Amino acid sequence: MDGKTLARIGAIVFVAVAITAAAIEMNRKDMSSDAPVAQSRPGAADPLAAELLRCSEIGEAGTRDPGCLKAWSENRRRFLRQPAPTSSPAPVAPTMLFPSAPASVDPVHKDAAPTEPTPTEVR
Repeated sequence: MDGKTLARIGAIVFVAVAITAAAIEMNRKDMSSDAPVAQSRPGAADPLAAELLRCSEIGEAGTRDPGCLKAWSENRRRFLRQPAPTSSPAPVAPTMLFPSAPASVDPVHKDAAPTEPTPTEVR
Protein backbone atom coordinates (compact mmCIF):
# COMPACT_ATOMS: atom_id res chain seq x y z
CA MET A 1 0.00 0.00 0.00
CA ASP A 2 1.44 3.34 -0.98
CA GLY A 3 1.34 6.60 1.00
CA LYS A 4 -1.47 8.23 -0.99
CA THR A 5 -3.89 5.40 -0.39
CA LEU A 6 -3.05 5.31 3.32
CA ALA A 7 -3.63 9.09 3.59
CA ARG A 8 -7.01 8.79 1.85
CA ILE A 9 -8.12 5.98 4.16
CA GLY A 10 -7.05 8.03 7.18
CA ALA A 11 -9.00 11.07 5.95
CA ILE A 12 -12.12 8.97 5.33
CA VAL A 13 -11.91 7.45 8.82
CA PHE A 14 -11.45 10.90 10.37
CA VAL A 15 -14.48 12.34 8.55
CA ALA A 16 -16.59 9.30 9.50
CA VAL A 17 -15.68 9.67 13.18
CA ALA A 18 -16.44 13.41 13.09
CA ILE A 19 -19.86 12.82 11.49
CA THR A 20 -20.69 10.10 14.01
CA ALA A 21 -19.73 12.32 16.97
CA ALA A 22 -21.83 15.18 15.59
CA ALA A 23 -24.85 12.90 15.11
CA ILE A 24 -24.55 11.53 18.65
CA GLU A 25 -24.26 15.05 20.10
CA MET A 26 -27.31 16.28 18.17
CA ASN A 27 -29.45 13.34 19.32
CA ARG A 28 -28.46 13.53 22.98
CA LYS A 29 -31.05 15.10 25.26
CA ASP A 30 -30.05 18.30 26.94
CA MET A 31 -29.74 17.58 30.64
CA SER A 32 -30.54 21.12 31.76
CA SER A 33 -33.85 21.30 29.84
CA ASP A 34 -35.38 18.38 31.81
CA ALA A 35 -34.94 19.80 35.29
CA PRO A 36 -34.25 23.52 35.42
CA VAL A 37 -31.84 24.31 38.20
CA ALA A 38 -32.75 27.24 40.38
CA GLN A 39 -30.16 29.84 39.55
CA SER A 40 -29.51 32.44 42.14
CA ARG A 41 -28.44 35.88 41.10
CA PRO A 42 -24.71 36.35 41.62
CA GLY A 43 -25.30 39.45 43.74
CA ALA A 44 -27.52 37.76 46.28
CA ALA A 45 -24.81 37.52 48.95
CA ASP A 46 -22.52 40.36 47.89
CA PRO A 47 -24.05 43.84 47.56
CA LEU A 48 -21.13 44.92 45.35
CA ALA A 49 -21.90 42.13 42.88
CA ALA A 50 -25.57 43.16 42.86
CA GLU A 51 -24.61 46.77 42.14
CA LEU A 52 -22.21 45.73 39.38
CA LEU A 53 -24.97 43.61 37.83
CA ARG A 54 -27.37 46.57 37.98
CA CYS A 55 -24.76 48.79 36.34
CA SER A 56 -24.16 46.31 33.55
CA GLU A 57 -27.90 46.09 32.91
CA ILE A 58 -28.41 49.86 32.56
CA GLY A 59 -25.78 50.06 29.84
CA GLU A 60 -24.22 53.37 28.87
CA ALA A 61 -26.13 55.27 31.55
CA GLY A 62 -23.89 53.54 34.09
CA THR A 63 -20.99 55.77 33.12
CA ARG A 64 -22.89 58.75 34.52
CA ASP A 65 -24.38 57.01 37.57
CA PRO A 66 -22.52 57.87 40.79
CA GLY A 67 -23.42 54.51 42.35
CA CYS A 68 -21.91 52.65 39.40
CA LEU A 69 -18.75 54.75 39.48
CA LYS A 70 -18.36 54.00 43.18
CA ALA A 71 -18.99 50.27 42.65
CA TRP A 72 -16.49 50.09 39.80
CA SER A 73 -13.81 51.83 41.85
CA GLU A 74 -14.42 49.44 44.75
CA ASN A 75 -14.29 46.45 42.38
CA ARG A 76 -11.04 47.78 40.89
CA ARG A 77 -9.61 48.24 44.40
CA ARG A 78 -10.52 44.65 45.32
CA PHE A 79 -9.17 43.26 42.05
CA LEU A 80 -5.83 45.02 42.44
CA ARG A 81 -5.75 43.99 46.12
CA GLN A 82 -5.19 47.51 47.33
CA PRO A 83 -5.91 48.34 50.97
CA ALA A 84 -9.22 49.99 51.76
CA PRO A 85 -8.99 53.75 52.21
CA THR A 86 -9.14 54.63 55.90
CA SER A 87 -10.91 57.95 55.42
CA SER A 88 -11.39 60.55 52.75
CA PRO A 89 -8.79 63.26 52.71
CA ALA A 90 -9.93 66.70 53.76
CA PRO A 91 -10.71 68.98 50.83
CA VAL A 92 -7.85 71.26 49.97
CA ALA A 93 -8.55 74.96 49.51
CA PRO A 94 -7.67 76.17 46.01
CA THR A 95 -4.45 78.11 45.81
CA MET A 96 -3.67 81.04 43.59
CA LEU A 97 -1.37 80.40 40.68
CA PHE A 98 0.52 83.65 41.29
CA PRO A 99 0.16 84.54 44.98
CA SER A 100 2.20 87.73 44.65
CA ALA A 101 -0.10 89.19 41.95
CA PRO A 102 -2.47 91.97 43.05
CA ALA A 103 -6.10 91.05 43.67
CA SER A 104 -7.23 93.10 40.65
CA VAL A 105 -5.78 90.50 38.28
CA ASP A 106 -7.20 87.55 40.17
CA PRO A 107 -9.10 85.55 37.50
CA VAL A 108 -11.40 84.07 40.13
CA HIS A 109 -12.81 87.47 41.10
CA LYS A 110 -13.40 89.00 37.68
CA ASP A 111 -16.29 91.12 38.91
CA ALA A 112 -14.06 92.90 41.45
CA ALA A 113 -13.30 96.51 40.64
CA PRO A 114 -9.77 97.00 39.27
CA THR A 115 -7.42 99.01 41.41
CA GLU A 116 -5.27 101.86 40.16
CA PRO A 117 -1.80 100.70 39.13
CA THR A 118 1.05 101.82 41.34
CA PRO A 119 3.93 103.75 39.75
CA THR A 120 6.13 100.65 39.86
CA GLU A 121 3.56 98.65 37.84
CA VAL A 122 3.32 101.17 34.96
CA ARG A 123 5.89 100.63 32.25
